This record gives sequence, C-alpha cells and structure tokens, in this order.
Amino acid sequence: MILIDKFNNIPVEKQNTIINAALKVFGKNGYKKASVNDIAEAAGISKSMVFHYFGTKRDLYFYLIELCGNLIVGEVQEKFDPGITDFFDRIILTSEIEMAAAKKYPAAMSFLTSFYLEDCEEVKADIQAILAKGEGDRQKIAFDGTDFSKFKEGVDVKLVLKMLMWITDGFVNSTKNNEMQDYDKAYQEIFDCLMLLKKNLYKEEYLKD
Repeated sequence: MILIDKFNNIPVEKQNTIINAALKVFGKNGYKKASVNDIAEAAGISKSMVFHYFGTKRDLYFYLIELCGNLIVGEVQEKFDPGITDFFDRIILTSEIEMAAAKKYPAAMSFLTSFYLEDCEEVKADIQAILAKGEGDRQKIAFDGTDFSKFKEGVDVKLVLKMLMWITDGFVNSTKNNEMQDYDKAYQEIFDCLMLLKKNLYKEEYLKD
C-alpha cells in the first residue's frame, strides 16, 4: 500500500480511532454502501485525510482485512496447542480462541463477518482468493499432527472439515446484520454440533461418557 507510511507516522491513538471508525462503517454497511464520508465523520477527520492516508476506499478496505486477519491469526498461533492430536479437540480449541478474540475485538469480528459475506463485484475476486488461503490454513490446523485412527472406517475426514465449514457459513449468515452479542451461546451451539459429529464419526472406544 503506497501511502500507508503516512498513516503509520501519526500517533497510535489517532490510528486506532480511524481504524475503529472504518471497521464499524464497513462492518455495518458492507464495501459497496460504506462511504469514505461516513468513515471520516466517525473518525473525526476530513474525507481528504482518509485519502491522504490510504489512497482509495479499496486500499483502506484491504488494509483492514489484512490487519484483522493478522489479529485473529496471531491469537490462534499464540494460544493453539499443536500437541493436541484429537481432531475435534483441535477444532474446539480453535473455536474457543476465536470466540475469545470476538469478545476482545468486537469491531474487528463484525468487520470480518461482513467481509466474509461481501458480494460486491469490485472486490469479490480478491476476497475469494483471501478466503481460499484461509481455508488452507484451517486445513493445516485440522490435519497436521492429527490422530485419524479414532474415526470409524470409511469416514472422509476432508468431507468432515467441509461440513464444519458449511456449519460456519450458516453461523456467519445468521449474524450478517452484526447483531450477534451472546458469544457464549454461539460457542455452545458450535460445541454441540461438534459433539454430535464426534459421537457419530468416532469409534466407540474413543467416546467418553
């Protein structure tokens, strides 16, 4: 991003004000309907200063995607335990970390939810590329070092992960108006889905009462 050095040179407090304003405007309205005017007003700066720091609305949008993505990835990398070999325990731990991040950074999670559902043609292709890379990262967490012997014979573990992604898609779609507040309830629903799959897909000897 050509102009980002100008943004990085202003005080951190002012950076955070602008970032939070942009996250909220994009998160609420999506890319197409979000206006630089609204972002500037929410941040308490002029519209021209937004362009001065970021160049275009598109550049600002993708700056936020990278920022929030790194934030969540950083949380997962810091708190994930690669020594866990159980497939479902890995998914549960990752979900717990992401839910904790959602509580810690609500504006970022609201923005990422909006980004996940964005269908504006101007940015759609680039978003799909980012999501594809993210899917590769999820597969690495789910599969690297995992003990697959616990699954019943004939279970396609890659298909199981796809099913979990479909569940995630449904969950994200249910929060597309950014009104999801009860993270504990959301986590419990995800946990219940995982336990249902585990009960039906694991060999009996690996199921605990």
